Amino acid sequence: MKLSQDQVNSYNRDGYLAVPGVFNESELEDLHRATEKYVEQSRDLSEHTDVFDLDFGAGHSRETPRLRRIKSPHLLDPVYDAAMRKPELLDVIESLIGPNIRLHHTKLNMKAPGGGQQVEWHTDWGFYPATNDDILEIGVAFDDMEIENGCLMVIPGSHKGPAYDHHEDGMFVGAVSESDFSMEDAVPITMKAGSVSVHHVRELHGSAPNVSNRPRRLLLMGYAAVDSFPLTGYGDWDDFNSQIVRGEQTNEPRLEKVPARVAQPKPDGGSIFEIQDTMKKSHYADAKGT
Repeated sequence: MKLSQDQVNSYNRDGYLAVPGVFNESELEDLHRATEKYVEQSRDLSEHTDVFDLDFGAGHSRETPRLRRIKSPHLLDPVYDAAMRKPELLDVIESLIGPNIRLHHTKLNMKAPGGGQQVEWHTDWGFYPATNDDILEIGVAFDDMEIENGCLMVIPGSHKGPAYDHHEDGMFVGAVSESDFSMEDAVPITMKAGSVSVHHVRELHGSAPNVSNRPRRLLLMGYAAVDSFPLTGYGDWDDFNSQIVRGEQTNEPRLEKVPARVAQPKPDGGSIFEIQDTMKKSHYADAKGT
């Protein structure tokens, strides 16, 4: 599934792309079954864990379990691990960042019908700047992604902008606080289940609450060029290289002149949702009714 030159040009110009039909119906059914299994496991929980981020705003309870996120799902179940390593998906990624690819992270974000939580506007670069920005995020759509159920929204071309500030009063809040930011420039990435979205690590993006009667489940997986080294350190060398999913390792980071801000200081712990809840005002204040 190598991308065409037109698709590559579009990604380089706009910072995002939608690729249809990467996952087939059988693979989606396996992903749905695995996901429901973990939703069931969250039924008796009343607080967040190292695996589950609960959605109390959408009414999480034993009777109606609601998750905002399953953390690092590829470590929990071989179905997610296989999705992360799917050769056709790696072909798409190779078309954009080259043949040497490292997994950065996985997470499964979910928005329950009638209230699943928004994700405030941010760049992934704001969380983890590196020696170069050949880093991207893949979103595997488990459901049809539409505006009503809170599809991903992006600002085309914003990946060529500055290192947007994600701080308020000197504290990292995980969301853009720039005064010149406007959601009016946003474009929705609508797509069918089985498609994938791709966005550049520096692309401004967010997603509104789910106001539909349908779920919105998006498996997000971050990948980096192997020679893109995190500015905040890589930890154990062997563990770092065990995340390579295609190609060869290197001990020579590629240094490029890219703007960066370090995501410090941070509030204590928590997922992106908990960090963004420390903001003074949501970008989606009207949608939240505040």
